[in-house]
Amino acid sequence: MPAPKKTVGRSLLVASAVLSSLALTAPVSGAAPGPSPTAKPSAGPSGKPSGKPSASPSATPPATMSSVGGERLGQTGTQVNLTSGVPVLPKDLTARSWIVSDAESGDVLAAHNAHWRLPPASTLKMLFADTVLPKFPKTDKHKVVPSELADIGFGSSMVGIKEGETYSVHDLWLGVFLRSGNDAVHVLSQMNGGIDTTVKEMNAHAEELQALDTYVVSPDGYDAPRQVSSAYDLTLFARSGLQKKDFREYCSTVRTKFPGKTTKAKKGKNKGKATRESFEIQNTNRLLTGDSDVPVYQGIAGVKNGNTTNAGATFTGVAERNGKVLLVTVMKPEKGEHNEIYKETANLFDWGFKAAGKVQPVGELVPPKSAAQPSAQPGSDVSGEAGGADTGGTEADGSSKPVASAATGGRSGGMGVALAITGGLLVLLAGAAFLVNRRWPLPDLMRRRTRP
Repeated sequence: MPAPKKTVGRSLLVASAVLSSLALTAPVSGAAPGPSPTAKPSAGPSGKPSGKPSASPSATPPATMSSVGGERLGQTGTQVNLTSGVPVLPKDLTARSWIVSDAESGDVLAAHNAHWRLPPASTLKMLFADTVLPKFPKTDKHKVVPSELADIGFGSSMVGIKEGETYSVHDLWLGVFLRSGNDAVHVLSQMNGGIDTTVKEMNAHAEELQALDTYVVSPDGYDAPRQVSSAYDLTLFARSGLQKKDFREYCSTVRTKFPGKTTKAKKGKNKGKATRESFEIQNTNRLLTGDSDVPVYQGIAGVKNGNTTNAGATFTGVAERNGKVLLVTVMKPEKGEHNEIYKETANLFDWGFKAAGKVQPVGELVPPKSAAQPSAQPGSDVSGEAGGADTGGTEADGSSKPVASAATGGRSGGMGVALAITGGLLVLLAGAAFLVNRRWPLPDLMRRRTRP
């Protein structure tokens, strides 16, 4: 992989943060060693770790990590500038790694072992979707053959795809995002030329995004030797995916009807007539749907959760309040309480919204290599709709009930989409002129209106 290009804006940001800030470094809490494969790369001046990830288990971050996005992000422990007026971080944060960032400016407000390479679980599906989603129109139909459901990992999360049945691409992506269906991932991967081709494309796309902590082995995020990512990289995947209208629709859908098996009437006047059953699926993101001990988070609009034996719980979320859009990624809380991943994420969101505009950044989310090129123009259209223009939103039969339906709104600089949310409305903010070398904006995501 070629070394990432450093922009002038990033250098100024990092220099300012290093010279004017006070770093608070806290070691990761002790834990029994687990089977997590972590890399132990050496980072050069470019910030790019050398070599492939090892399979050596470790419960402590490596002494040397990548410095992509700023030197402080490569340091172990918590990085935050607690100057006057900045709220203190939440207590009882037990995750091995986490990061809080401004989704639009790219400023990293605080981080903890941001570049620690850890198993990502199903949060890796964000990279899968960002890579594959634009390739197939959502209205395309595909009949599933048995070979497409072969070699799915034991104990995988499944949406319930049946061989011999036909599904739309739209159906398959709902299965990926709502139920984290590895069966849907495998079918889409086979449509894309196979698992190996998809893995190669995902690794290439990760490099384009400058997500250099990531090494993909399985496109669904199922535990695999040497498969790793980081809180920093997962945030880059979410930020890139959210540029795409269909991605925003799928990751924010609360529940929908999913096609079941086809049956034929055995008697009566409709004897022999085929009928397609359906069943309801609900998003497993508990900040989006709520649970007994976790309320729906105000302003939440996605993105993706994951949980495997090796990775533990992982999650990346995006939320908006008062015109500020934040991304939070949390990896493997050590506390074993129910829904702990969502509780720690919600606490970090709360802190981020209070600290935004007050805290000095400790780094930045770098733009993709192509966006950092001189030819890249601010405000270019990066909607990335699958199969061309599409208004998204609820299906004609009313079966799909997205929290955020991607209805096209007025565009500013090629961006502008309205996202309808249950109990409110997320409206894209007016696009401003951004220096691409300094900021890589989201398409003006999500201002939550006051509920009526």
